[in-house]
Amino acid sequence: MAKQANLYSFPSVKDNLAPALRAYVISCQEAGLARHSVFKVAVSGGSLPKTLAQALLAPPSGPNDEVKWDKWEIFFADERAVPLDHQDSNYFLLKQELLDKLPARHRPADGRTPSTPNIWTTPRSWRISTSKPSSRSFASRDSVKLPIFDLLLLGCGPDGHTCSLFPGHELLRETSAWVAPIEDSPKPPPKRVTLTLPVVTHAVRIAFVATGGGKKEIMKQIFEEGAGLPCALVNEGAGERASWFVDTDAVEGVSYPRRPFSL
Repeated sequence: MAKQANLYSFPSVKDNLAPALRAYVISCQEAGLARHSVFKVAVSGGSLPKTLAQALLAPPSGPNDEVKWDKWEIFFADERAVPLDHQDSNYFLLKQELLDKLPARHRPADGRTPSTPNIWTTPRSWRISTSKPSSRSFASRDSVKLPIFDLLLLGCGPDGHTCSLFPGHELLRETSAWVAPIEDSPKPPPKRVTLTLPVVTHAVRIAFVATGGGKKEIMKQIFEEGAGLPCALVNEGAGERASWFVDTDAVEGVSYPRRPFSL
């Protein structure tokens, strides 16, 4: 029997979920550094950056609780075709919620955007014409079938979408491209670029964050029905490599078994 995604439920985002997410991310960070001396992570937008900030900006509790920002390479799981300083930009949201709040030691002297971690913006640094991320981080597409991220940090939309992969959209059938444009997103803005489903499910680890009572109906569909929803497809493709960090309100009435969080 195939192993299933992990569902971790916490009573409080600030007091329980955020510390657990931090521990999980640092565990993935250390595993990535052991593999190739850098931590390759892709991040989505929505409410996720705010939760990430709660988790990752907390002071370390000890030497094994350090976020090694200078070793991170951050990509974007998807991005909207808007200027990088636009309110709809995932880059802008992550910068505003997290990157601009990094401790002073991670900022250059003139106060610009932190020089560490390394930031790869989409679509500018991801060449859509060749459907691959920057060659500085991944081997050429001729030698690697799919890029392997150490961790994907994703959200879940109220319709079950993740990245810019939407229910019923033809892009869910893409099998060879690494990233792909979408011009008819059902959620504005219509023009975006996104990691494809095969790349998402190929990651070493995938962490979803979903909070609030407004998510409980779609969570029921994802975990009890599947119904071809993008989040459910990620669960099916990744199995136990996918972990969900949710609060109790988001999974009220969901019958899927919760697991006690541990590393």
